[in-house]
Amino acid sequence: MTASIIIENNDRFTFGFYFQALTGILGSPGRFFSELPENVGFGKPFGFLLISSLFFTGASLTCINEKPVLMAGILLVNALGMPLMAAGIGFMTMTMTIGKRVTFKGLFAVYAFATGVTLLASWIPLVVWLTEPWKWLLIASGMVKGCGFKWIQSFLIIGLSIFVLVLFFWSLGPVVVYIRGLDA
Repeated sequence: MTASIIIENNDRFTFGFYFQALTGILGSPGRFFSELPENVGFGKPFGFLLISSLFFTGASLTCINEKPVLMAGILLVNALGMPLMAAGIGFMTMTMTIGKRVTFKGLFAVYAFATGVTLLASWIPLVVWLTEPWKWLLIASGMVKGCGFKWIQSFLIIGLSIFVLVLFFWSLGPVVVYIRGLDA
């Protein structure tokens, strides 16, 4: 029997935890998510996401030639902000469709760990076509194993969340066009 991946009640993030969680998610995602405690805090999931986001940002800069500091800021904010936004929309979707089942911290932990793992490969050009579906499958697995949802419920929440995210960014198009017109 392999060693258990224990997330202690303290919310202190360490690099040892990062590598332990990374190994756990890559080796057995279902087991990792099933061992997440209900009272998981923000510290460890956010720390995991932060380290993966910093790696993603640094590695992505190897492919970028123009305005590297600006692009690094944009990539880092995107890598940290999108899982938070997706978890928020997923939480609202969960509450509206199946009723509140888990805390936002618990749902955010699933999104943060799943995104953190996939960010490690997402910087490679065109690999996003593989890592993006992998991320959503990890999130679905985390919802089922860690949050107690049924598979159909997790896919409903994910599908509606993606739909809302696409509509949100699509609706920003006219705003961006308007703001660009102010500079002219």
